[in-house]
Amino acid sequence: MLIDSHCHLNLVPNSTPETLVATAQAQGISHFLSVSIDLEHFPTLLNISQRLDNVFISVGIHPNTSSEVTIDVQKLTQLADEPRLIAIGETGLDYYRTQGDLEWQQQRFRTHIQAAREIGKPLIIHCRDAVEDTLRILREEKADKVGGIMHCFVENWEVAQQVMEMGFYISFSGIVTFKNAKQLQAVAKQLPLERMLVETDSPYLAPVPYRGQTNQPAYVKPIAEFIAHLRDESFETIAQATTANFWRLFSSTKSP
Repeated sequence: MLIDSHCHLNLVPNSTPETLVATAQAQGISHFLSVSIDLEHFPTLLNISQRLDNVFISVGIHPNTSSEVTIDVQKLTQLADEPRLIAIGETGLDYYRTQGDLEWQQQRFRTHIQAAREIGKPLIIHCRDAVEDTLRILREEKADKVGGIMHCFVENWEVAQQVMEMGFYISFSGIVTFKNAKQLQAVAKQLPLERMLVETDSPYLAPVPYRGQTNQPAYVKPIAEFIAHLRDESFETIAQATTANFWRLFSSTKSP
């Protein structure tokens, strides 16, 4: 069995969470973490988790969400007080899509880390073109106290080592299957199995052979298959390891 450690069930067009989950289950995907990117749609995520008992959720504001959106530790911790909510995020830094004075983005990142530490729940980290500041803030805010997931990892082996030292797991999306992702594939080959997760980030970043199509949780299987081939290991080895890692990270969550 596999777990999709990062998807957006509420954002996949022309489908329902029930249909997406059923399609994925037919491919051997047992559980799903549907990740928050804003507070406006958080009630929708909460409702999905209440309807589907194999869907977990998070709460957080994506770094690309407008700077006009404000949040504090108290608000995040209040929203996180739900039985199916297991993580804080998606949070982090993105200097690719958002430019200019990004102090607001950094401060909001710090707020998420502080909230995670207060309630003892792992973080889901987004990082794009901002690795130095991301690492610095993680260290300054003592994110190692809670750890979490480096979602959709695209950095090099040196960065992977640094985040693992802070207790984070590395999650590979469909990007690892792309022909030009040689640096990322090198990381996937040498990453310790006990630190690996897989995800779709659906509806984005569909893997080969579905690249260019709308992504969905069922496509986490070809990602795991690609990594298995890359590492010259069995698909079952990757599936068992990444599933065990998910339950280990979210150890307070009841495993099947």
